[in-house]
Amino acid sequence: MEGNRHTHAHDRHHDHGHQHGHGHRHGHAAADHGPGSGTSGRTRLRHRIAHLVRPHSHEAADRVDTAMETSREGMRTLWISLVVLGLTTVVQGVIVAWSGSVALLGDTIHNAADALTAVPLGIAFLLGRRAANTRYTYGYGRAEDLAGVVIVVTIAASAALAAYAAVDRLIHPRDVTHLWAVSGAALVGFLGNEWVARYRIRTGRRIGSAALVADGLHARTDGFTSLAVLLSAGGAALGWRAADPVVGLLITLAILAVLKDAAREVYRRLMDSVDPGLVAAARTALRSVDGVRATGQVRMRWIGHALRAEAEIVVDPHLTVVQAHRIAVAAEHALIHAVPRLTAATVHTDHTPVGADPHAALAHHTV
Repeated sequence: MEGNRHTHAHDRHHDHGHQHGHGHRHGHAAADHGPGSGTSGRTRLRHRIAHLVRPHSHEAADRVDTAMETSREGMRTLWISLVVLGLTTVVQGVIVAWSGSVALLGDTIHNAADALTAVPLGIAFLLGRRAANTRYTYGYGRAEDLAGVVIVVTIAASAALAAYAAVDRLIHPRDVTHLWAVSGAALVGFLGNEWVARYRIRTGRRIGSAALVADGLHARTDGFTSLAVLLSAGGAALGWRAADPVVGLLITLAILAVLKDAAREVYRRLMDSVDPGLVAAARTALRSVDGVRATGQVRMRWIGHALRAEAEIVVDPHLTVVQAHRIAVAAEHALIHAVPRLTAATVHTDHTPVGADPHAALAHHTV
């Protein structure tokens, strides 16, 4: 077939449509299909200029390399976060041994637990590098979403722990000694957690990892807990013994607010939710392809931090299978350019029925 080299044989085409996905290898030829493809000279020129300015490839190996790179970026973020939180925990632990502050001890344990949330995410990123097989045909990217569930549970446990500690302190008031050292350790805890939170959230949004974003939000809750220790130390210095538990209850409410955001993000990912703007961008890209008369359903889902898409396009019913296939390749190419983090797309070509409905055999399977 002109302009394409296929790794699979097209031995069973139907006159009403064609399934087209990333099982083939088309490189850059998809942008230039030669005469009769319905692609204008202006469009071909625009694609060639785009390739010169930002060269790229849609080969399977290149897509794997991109996924590996984002996975490595996620692992690097986790390791750096683990080191920063580990140092924060060590500093706070020294002050705990010196001052005997129960509030600071709780915060130290909390920070240590937050550092350990890197473990499920690290496992998820490592699993995500494994190649797809006959059982896990989409690969192991969903392991990140499962890690996100673990992190949400950890945030919930943190909220319960904070509430318990606050209520216990109300019932059994305790004095805090070496307030200046406790205050310094609280500031260290806040700064360490806030830095880690910003770093994780920024990386998670860049690579599309909901689990890493949720973990960053969790680190931010730990920073609030550290500030609670600082405020409670200030209250104790002023002689207000109830300052520690009261502030602890307020921080529990803050943790619950962050828990709601993190749980919503992970829930949406598990339910295959995507930004409606991405779907709109995909439809716009498909309609811009020469030969596409209309679009049908457009579906997307996240597999880890990569997107996959399925799209239906309507073409001229009098086109040959070869011509319809070329339009499908051009449509897939346009999708990959228009939708960030899209690594694979399946495009189905259809036409307005002339006479009998070509999909009639499927009607009794439609709900």
